[in-house]
Amino acid sequence: MVLVTGGSRGIGAACVTWFVANGDRVAFTSRSEPADRGDGSLGLRCDVGVPEQIEAAFGAVEERFGPVEVLVSNAGVTRDTLLVRMGEEAWAEVIDTNLSGGYRVARRAVSKMLRLHRGRIIFVSSVGAFIGLPGQANYAASKAGLVGMARAIAREVASRAITVNVVAPGLVATDMIEPLGAERIDQMRAMVPLGRTATAEEVAEAVAFLASDGAGYITGAVLPVDGGMGMGL
Repeated sequence: MVLVTGGSRGIGAACVTWFVANGDRVAFTSRSEPADRGDGSLGLRCDVGVPEQIEAAFGAVEERFGPVEVLVSNAGVTRDTLLVRMGEEAWAEVIDTNLSGGYRVARRAVSKMLRLHRGRIIFVSSVGAFIGLPGQANYAASKAGLVGMARAIAREVASRAITVNVVAPGLVATDMIEPLGAERIDQMRAMVPLGRTATAEEVAEAVAFLASDGAGYITGAVLPVDGGMGMGL
């Protein structure tokens, strides 16, 4: 059973599509009321910043499908601005959603995975965690924090055959990058050795691999899907 947070659009929606096509039972969350995809997946309204909503979402998933065996922690937000203009609210919201939200859903999922003696947790980070793009001090900090958290959890749960890994996308063609504007997107694309943006489906393929039986001996790893943008970091 697969749960994808932030699964109503972009990378999260591509992950839902991949797992459904593979025959998995899939649930996904969204901060707003999710539309019915019509593919058998279960959409749930859940803000990962609210512990009560997380508990309610997991309860609904477990009632319908059973315990979560694969967690894709993808929910995230951006509030980009230069540090000198970044208020406490912009900092706190990004950290709470991207990093603390990942902690909350992972903690809830692990409680059942430990009993199952199996599980996969995949955090969706970003190349920005490693290269530090201007205007993204909050975002970069939140995404870098996921790496340290994933590796600590990986050591804690490895004896129960639970793996914890990170996917680090680069520039991906989703609506999250649209506010950057065409000029900024072109500048960032010029930093990519492969010379193009990724599709959300390409990131979903990497997530799916880390969730597969073939990745059973991989844990605490960071898998870049960035066209070489962060190469060597």
